[in-house]
Amino acid sequence: MNKILVETSARHIHLSQEDLNVLFGAGHELTVKKMLSQPGQFVCEEKVTVKGEKSELKMSVLGPVRKATQVEISLTDARTIGVKAPVRESGDIAGSGACTVVGPCGEITLTEGVIAAQRHIHLTPAEAAEYGVNDKDIASVKLDTSRPLVFGGVVVRVSDKFAPAMHIDTDESNAAGCAGEVYGEIIK
Repeated sequence: MNKILVETSARHIHLSQEDLNVLFGAGHELTVKKMLSQPGQFVCEEKVTVKGEKSELKMSVLGPVRKATQVEISLTDARTIGVKAPVRESGDIAGSGACTVVGPCGEITLTEGVIAAQRHIHLTPAEAAEYGVNDKDIASVKLDTSRPLVFGGVVVRVSDKFAPAMHIDTDESNAAGCAGEVYGEIIK
């Protein structure tokens, strides 16, 4: 069977160096709080407030810095704070939602950059070959949890820089009743 670890990706923000400087002060460097499963990725001590038309949310910054600032929230979060968050692959922010981001030293207004991340699988080339999938394939993944569910429209992402894992957002995790360590079966 093609089993893969399923991880819940909570709301977070990736910052560009320019935006990091505005929010936390010139020359600020991100502080590692906890390493994540993907090599080189980490949760930071730094937090920001993301404001929409209705409300606001506190969220963690993920590192390292990126070339563009991107807010990743669930569709429930988007409705709660009053922002548009199209379902997109990470990095595809053109024409996406807008918000204001507030840090301890300043704030920025994003005219785009808010998305609900498309559910996806990270695999190395060897793992992709083993599972019989390729980069950008669309798969389904069956979760055998207290609320069994098959997720469709799962984008396969292949790189030698990845560790094997499927990422879903909190809405999806709650819908499937994910608790503790959860695995899914890849169905091509």
